[in-house]
Amino acid sequence: MEPDRARELRAAGDTANSVLEARHDARELTLPACRRAIRESALAIRATHRDELDTARHHIANAAELLERAAQATAEHPAVREAGFLHDAQKEFAEANLTLAFVANEPAADAAALNVEVPAYLNGLAEAASELRRAVLDRLRADESDQAERLFTVMEDAYGLLVTIDYPDALTGGLRRATDALRAVLERTRGDITNAAVLARFDAAIADQLPRR
Repeated sequence: MEPDRARELRAAGDTANSVLEARHDARELTLPACRRAIRESALAIRATHRDELDTARHHIANAAELLERAAQATAEHPAVREAGFLHDAQKEFAEANLTLAFVANEPAADAAALNVEVPAYLNGLAEAASELRRAVLDRLRADESDQAERLFTVMEDAYGLLVTIDYPDALTGGLRRATDALRAVLERTRGDITNAAVLARFDAAIADQLPRR
């Protein structure tokens, strides 16, 4: 008995359409959620730099809810989950959380606690450490050298960790580029702190030579 090719092909086509429709629906739910999560994370970082920490936490909570929605939508669709936009959203979310923790001098959550993938977390760490340059400069301008040194030490510690992650970019999400960028930021910030310290010592020496009233 000859096979019914037409029926076989119709069945294969129905299956393909069903699979692709489900993936399409997952993508249509995930993409806008990730875009909004990225925006909420950016707003959290901006609020952190303005010392509006409660506002930052509010935006982070919004981003967490959006990422949870995206995770549920992609739970059965790994192809959509690994398309890239979820990684980017998780990276920005990790960056926002870590920037807040570092600036506020609070405990920093790890990848599991944030419910993000390890490559996204590590890239978020690199970008959070780079964000600390702004916080360092703000504190130098405010004559808060101890706080500036504390934040710079965090930058150094983050870089020291990241340079030990030696795996192909395909596994780390391009971490090497982010680490190289952090190194450049770190060196510029080191120069700023050194200049500020030298200037402070110079001002102190001048003040010591002025006549006492």
